[in-house]
Amino acid sequence: MFDVEKAKNKCVEWIREFFEENGKGCNAVVGISGGKDSSVAAALCVEALGADRVIGVLMPCGEQSDIDMARLLVKHLNIKNYTVNIKEAVQGVLKNLPFEDISKQTKTNLPARIRMSVLYAVAQSHNGRVTNTCNLSEDWVGYSTRYGDAAGDFSPMANFTVTEVKEIGRYLGLPSVLVDKTPIDGLSGKTDEENLGFTYDELDRYIRTGEIENKDHKERIDRLHKMNLFKLQYMPVFKFTKE
Repeated sequence: MFDVEKAKNKCVEWIREFFEENGKGCNAVVGISGGKDSSVAAALCVEALGADRVIGVLMPCGEQSDIDMARLLVKHLNIKNYTVNIKEAVQGVLKNLPFEDISKQTKTNLPARIRMSVLYAVAQSHNGRVTNTCNLSEDWVGYSTRYGDAAGDFSPMANFTVTEVKEIGRYLGLPSVLVDKTPIDGLSGKTDEENLGFTYDELDRYIRTGEIENKDHKERIDRLHKMNLFKLQYMPVFKFTKE
């Protein structure tokens, strides 16, 4: 049984301890997409540090159809925020690549990496620490961009499943339109579940209990988990010792 109050309180205390040890007086910088993860991460930081120490960064790539959801969140939390449109930066990189056969994966992941660069630019100019907004479910199957949304200075939700993140969001009083909004990747235009090939409910149950009915989905989840473990580990380092 998930005790949402206990989980939220422990997470808030952990955030406070992180900032005491890794940047006393610093601000939390959060990339705001308008989805549940950035909404809950920002709300947790507000409770831990106060609204005056949380900075939201909205980063549309040209026109963003759900930008109003991101604006709703920063208004709801009453946090300082900036909007940085990354379209020109993305197009500038793609235009200047010295080859024409640019892969779909390159085009899909480049915006996430540029967004992370923007977050660090804001953080370095505003005495900040960058908030990683990934959750356990996404991390489990590698549903993130390495050095993009998978990066950050601290990760408050890495041990919460999607189901648990939603519970925390509701407990924190976030608007339901943000907590229960159908998650989209913000890159390809597809929903998370369309990209994954299974539902978060199915994945979360499998993570927490080991139970799953669909054999094909189990095999896919296991394969993705094994394939993407490297994203959660330190970069392999050659160990040199003098003989």
